[in-house]
Amino acid sequence: MDDLDRAARALRRLPPSLGPVRLIAVDGHAGSGKSTLARRLATALGGAPVLRLDDLATHEELFAWTDRLRAQVLEPLERGETARYHPYDWNLRSFGAARALPPAPVVLVEGVGSGRRELRPHLAWLLWMERPAGASWERGRHRDGPEQAEFWDGWVVAETRHFAEDPSRPFADTLVRERGEGYAWLPGPTVTAGADQIITHRDGLMAVD
Repeated sequence: MDDLDRAARALRRLPPSLGPVRLIAVDGHAGSGKSTLARRLATALGGAPVLRLDDLATHEELFAWTDRLRAQVLEPLERGETARYHPYDWNLRSFGAARALPPAPVVLVEGVGSGRRELRPHLAWLLWMERPAGASWERGRHRDGPEQAEFWDGWVVAETRHFAEDPSRPFADTLVRERGEGYAWLPGPTVTAGADQIITHRDGLMAVD
């Protein structure tokens, strides 16, 4: 069993946090590897739904998506209903047709700010991608190419402001660090754990590094 399978097994054992759903956030700086981790973790969870916050943000509202998230996603899931949200098209600059998000046992929400204070009470667990801001942004810029340089200039300012006002990392349950193969899973800043415990301190959750 690899580290992702161990993490998935641990997350499944968490008590529900939003109606019948265990809502797991994957936060970190833009370019830190959140999307890749969420995709791999969703597979290890047997196809868990993933909500990408890029689908709720807009050019004008990079971080002002909380009301949309609450109305379109959180409230339906809390009632045990299928959520329906309208993903934003970053090319057309408009919202598209509704997309379904079922109240699965585990639902992942992935994106910068997914661990914000207004969302944390609904989370079963908060994962933080442990990669420095500068290195994350550099990787993101390289990934998106020079045509997105202007967007990235504005994004860096907005992200820096967001995390200064509403930091996520201090509240993370687990810090996730990329390594050659797989990930290193480390206790979050407020978690007391032994050296061999990576997803731990609730209900005996435990996995080895």
